[in-house]
Amino acid sequence: MTTLAETRTFERRRLMVLIGSVAMLLVSGGGMYLIVVALKDVAMEFGWPRAVPSLAVSMQFVGSGLGGIVMGYALDRFGFRVPATVGAVMVGSGAVLASRIDAAWQLHIIYLVMFGLSGQGSLAAPAMANIARWYDRRRGMAVGIVASGLTLAGILWPPVFGYVMPAIGWRSMFFWFGIFAFCVMLPLVLMVRHPPPPYVAPEPGPARSAATAGARRAAARRAARALSPFVLQLTLSAAIVGCCVAMALPLGHLVAYVTDLGHPVTDGVQVLSVALMAGFVSRAVLVGVLSDRLGGLRALFVFSTVQAAMLASFTVVHDLWALYTVAALYGFGYGGIFPVYAVVVREHLPIHEVGRRTGVIFLFGAAAMGFGSWLGGWLFDLTGTYVPPFLIGVAFNVAMLAIVAALMLRLGPAGAR
Repeated sequence: MTTLAETRTFERRRLMVLIGSVAMLLVSGGGMYLIVVALKDVAMEFGWPRAVPSLAVSMQFVGSGLGGIVMGYALDRFGFRVPATVGAVMVGSGAVLASRIDAAWQLHIIYLVMFGLSGQGSLAAPAMANIARWYDRRRGMAVGIVASGLTLAGILWPPVFGYVMPAIGWRSMFFWFGIFAFCVMLPLVLMVRHPPPPYVAPEPGPARSAATAGARRAAARRAARALSPFVLQLTLSAAIVGCCVAMALPLGHLVAYVTDLGHPVTDGVQVLSVALMAGFVSRAVLVGVLSDRLGGLRALFVFSTVQAAMLASFTVVHDLWALYTVAALYGFGYGGIFPVYAVVVREHLPIHEVGRRTGVIFLFGAAAMGFGSWLGGWLFDLTGTYVPPFLIGVAFNVAMLAIVAALMLRLGPAGAR
């Protein structure tokens, strides 16, 4: 029997892991927004097309996906303390080194390896998979809160970078962010080092033993419809490609898109911040509400539908007030997508493989984010407008909705497997 002292210790540690995970993602997420805000300045200084710095964002996404698999195994074996330590060191080091680049390949390697593979790859997917193990009730809420750390990064850092960069230049901005990341993230490792409690399958009680014949038949039908773990993981990996290509386009190019419409860069940064603020609300509140009530797959369908509709709307709005409105609604949609995948994995795949399977699925998502970010820059250089890449993103998103709808019909209502 668990004593009161043990219960209080567990609750205290769980809260520390939750808060520490949010804080680590909040700080580390600034690495991506450094290059998003500085995209034009970096391209102009070196005489590069926009596809070159855009590719750095792609490299981070691809690297984070690959790192998520490796660190997923580390999470399953050692707990979150190892990935958290690696991520803290690499994000700070990467920002400092990026302030000294003089060639495109240096920028791409830093974003691939330090910000991506061993930076966000050590933090994003492992943090969400880790917190899912700490919660049985309100799991969707907990995963959404942790994931909101990345969205908070988008709320905080673009305005800060947008005002700091004109004053000190993009190189000094990278350097001082790296020093800040070192000073803040390493102490946070102490908060998230605790391992989650071991999973104990619930014992069948009187209520379970007295299950009706109808309930048993329903369980048998669900088992017959269930997919193998490998097939389900592969299907979710295909689905996340569609939504993440669409997701990456505004996140990587919204500031540039707004300025191309004739608005100043400060307005572009604020439009992006509005989208990310809405994304934070979505992750902190709506992910828990929808996934805990509807199940992960249905919640994923809702969030992705909103994202597709708003991405299409970006192509037809030009006034600043309309851009703010569409950005806010887009944020409500995109903000819930990534964390809900972690909920789906926890609901439908073996619990002792949550870390590695989440990492594999997020690898496909990260690769799609990288492709979408690069696609936006490449098509802009080709056509001089962001309308074609945004519409291609909508098409990817619609294909993803078809996959999720098929899974919903096959698997039925969610439940812990």
